[in-house]
Amino acid sequence: MGLEEELAGIAARYGGAGTPVLHPTRTDVVVLRRGEVVVKAHSARDDADALRIRLRAAASAAVSGVMLAPLHPEVLSAGGRAVTVWPAGNPVSQDDPDSAPWEEGARLLAALHAIPLTFLPPLPAAGGPARAARAVDRMTGDGPVEQLIRRAFKELPESTPAPGLLTHGDWHLGQLVCRDRWLLIDVDDLGVGDPAWDLARPAAWYAAGLLDPAVWERFLGAYLASGGPALGRGDDPWQRLDVPARALTVQLAAVAVVNAERDGRELDEVEHSLVESCNRIVRAWRGCAR
Repeated sequence: MGLEEELAGIAARYGGAGTPVLHPTRTDVVVLRRGEVVVKAHSARDDADALRIRLRAAASAAVSGVMLAPLHPEVLSAGGRAVTVWPAGNPVSQDDPDSAPWEEGARLLAALHAIPLTFLPPLPAAGGPARAARAVDRMTGDGPVEQLIRRAFKELPESTPAPGLLTHGDWHLGQLVCRDRWLLIDVDDLGVGDPAWDLARPAAWYAAGLLDPAVWERFLGAYLASGGPALGRGDDPWQRLDVPARALTVQLAAVAVVNAERDGRELDEVEHSLVESCNRIVRAWRGCAR
């Protein structure tokens, strides 16, 4: 029996009915929906023990109303992969970017960051910083673009120490689903870390000129108005955001290069903007060095 058939069988055991539908992903993760049940076969590189702890955290009462709770609080297995089971929800629409729930995402992040760690099982480190390093390591070429991205990553300054809080670890709009209300999904990188990393992807897009400044202000304003603790008490949010945003810029540029090489194509306009942002990071570092 293949992995897809095993996942469809697991979905059926938890009430999933109808024709199984695979959701495309860009990684080795396999996501299958059957009716109102979603089954996820996690990456082969994921640590099942760490995932087990993260899943129990998502199932706890402490994160109710903030994160989607699994249908089963334990990690299952199929095809040698760790598997988790979830209720289905409606994702953010790709056809109407103007209605994207930026404020709702910001408020959920603020609520997540405010949850006391004492209410949860001891969690591993949040996965944000490690994701950036893995993205750079996946580049196999050694051309000018790859060299630039590696240099930008190598020359990232140390971030300002911050208290470890509950952190999503890989937040973007794809990590939201609606079930009567918006909720955060994906526990793969959930853990203890610097919550500024959860704001870093939209900050990186804004800094690269790829996110409308008005949208960025809406997102940031909603986070701050909700009491989000990631940015401290200073007047300048970029004191906390600068290093994580630079790291996410490098990560996104590295992912773009890997994807373009895999697809046998040139970088598109958005991807070129990310690479140019890496160039600005390197130039800024040279200016500071002088």
